[in-house]
Amino acid sequence: MPHTFHIPVLGLAYSVDTPVKVAHLGISSVTSIVDDFLLERMRKFHTEKQGWAYNLISTKEEDYRSKRITAYLDTLLRIIQQKTEAMKKESLAQKGDLTRYFELLPDTSALKRLYLQYTAMPDGAEKERLEEELKDRVVAGSADVNIMAKVDKMNYTVTGEESGSDALEALKGFADSRLESSVVLSAGMNPRLYSYLENFPDFFPDTQQRLRKRLILKVSDFRSALIQAKFLAKKGLWVSEFRIESGLNCGGHAFATEGYLLGPILEEFKNKRQEMIRELFQLYTQALEAKGIRCPEPPKMKISVQGGIGTAEENAFLMNYYEMDATGWGSPFLLVPEATTVDAETLRALTHAVPEDFYISNASPLGIPFNNFRPSTSEKQRLERIAKNRPGSPCTKKFLVSNTEFTEEPICTASREYQALKIKQLKQEEENPAELQKKVDAVTEKVCLCEGLATSAYLAHNILKPRENSAVAICPGPNLAYFSGSFSLEEMVKHIYGKLNLLSDTPRSHVFINELKLYVDYLRKDVETSIRDLKKAKYLQKFSDQLQNGINYYKELIPAIYNQTEAFRRKMMEELLELEKQVVAFQLQPSLSAGS
Repeated sequence: MPHTFHIPVLGLAYSVDTPVKVAHLGISSVTSIVDDFLLERMRKFHTEKQGWAYNLISTKEEDYRSKRITAYLDTLLRIIQQKTEAMKKESLAQKGDLTRYFELLPDTSALKRLYLQYTAMPDGAEKERLEEELKDRVVAGSADVNIMAKVDKMNYTVTGEESGSDALEALKGFADSRLESSVVLSAGMNPRLYSYLENFPDFFPDTQQRLRKRLILKVSDFRSALIQAKFLAKKGLWVSEFRIESGLNCGGHAFATEGYLLGPILEEFKNKRQEMIRELFQLYTQALEAKGIRCPEPPKMKISVQGGIGTAEENAFLMNYYEMDATGWGSPFLLVPEATTVDAETLRALTHAVPEDFYISNASPLGIPFNNFRPSTSEKQRLERIAKNRPGSPCTKKFLVSNTEFTEEPICTASREYQALKIKQLKQEEENPAELQKKVDAVTEKVCLCEGLATSAYLAHNILKPRENSAVAICPGPNLAYFSGSFSLEEMVKHIYGKLNLLSDTPRSHVFINELKLYVDYLRKDVETSIRDLKKAKYLQKFSDQLQNGINYYKELIPAIYNQTEAFRRKMMEELLELEKQVVAFQLQPSLSAGS
């Protein structure tokens, strides 16, 4: 791809139409396809904006969910192709999008060097020839999609028969689309979803050994990555990219590892990369031969990293030292209206946010830690509903229903129905007022993400329906606290490539230190809540031991961080040693030593 960074998936709404904003400029991005209601409304918006005919895909149609996803993705592709072709018809002398395309490229790009050669040439036939060559080499960024593998509610017909599941229907929607891009599978392994991939020929090599559709695994450690990739390889499915994401220093849901830190994880991928490719290719070719498909050479496999990267120096070090193929920059792009879809009120709140506004919460009905934003209108609405003694939300989309504690049919823990039933039960069982309040607060912390994470797009595009909930939930990573203001696309790209520093006046620790701080805080909270839980002591001990292993690794690494000043490295070491004292203090606590 033209660039060495991508824009990862950002909630449901925030990157829903990012491809039509940046793909023609060579920038790859990821769109969530979990919410077919959102995608259908966005398809209506974009088709009408283009002056094209729009035909509603009703919920009464058979297989409507996958059809909606296919139709939306095909609409994205059509717009991207139209914008790319129009751009290629421009003259570089116009200083339009064609010029922007080349100006945005990193200086390390061969295409950028060719463009700079063009700009230095005098007018004439040779310059005109080179301009045509540059146009021929324009490639749009990839419009990738994300499926959260564990969001996989089973769906049923009116007669009670299984009609498919959310994740499988989303995959079918992508597979049936005309996009030649990748599906990012996140949130852990789903054997049913992974097996379903075999139904679609585009995931297998064609006669030219080309994969029309590719697989990307978002992973948090080497071991789980290899297990998932081997499962897929045995079915003749190749992982084209491992997208390594920090367990806690990221946006959205936070999948904390058992104390495994980003640096050691990247080191393991670097050291075992070729061995992994050989092992996977052997399984892959055996499976393909059984299907009558020949593949003489391993397909390309990329490894990228994302989560908490904030400076060009960090970006370059991760790319060069760990031999990464690309990096992901997510939350900072929430401040770039040209790239993402954020409503005006939420954008204003983000631009003026302070570090305390970003926190890991238990707001997700999935029961997974969730990066939250205190000034969000969704959080304000949650507190207002509690004050009115009406906690919880109406549940309309039902993507996250899972609880059968009170009902035969699963309901969502963020729903008004569940929270009313649970609070009633707690009041009958708990006599201690302080303990009761603590338990009630844990229940009412859950919020509706299905609606809240989609609303921003409706507000930004002025398509919110009358009487529709306008509260916005947003899930930026804590790294966004270091960025203040709103930025142009050029400014953010220049920041990534080291041509502009958007954090010049902002004190900030290294990405590795920031992640370690998050893990130490996470351990502290776990120790406080599990102080008498001997069953969890062994887990906490292992967690703290892994943190110590990571700290020891960083002690050796810091002197090798070649593109930072001596003063920066010294400060980084001081912060590391201070965090080590905290980890050692945890290890001396009775709850942890009991697990030894």
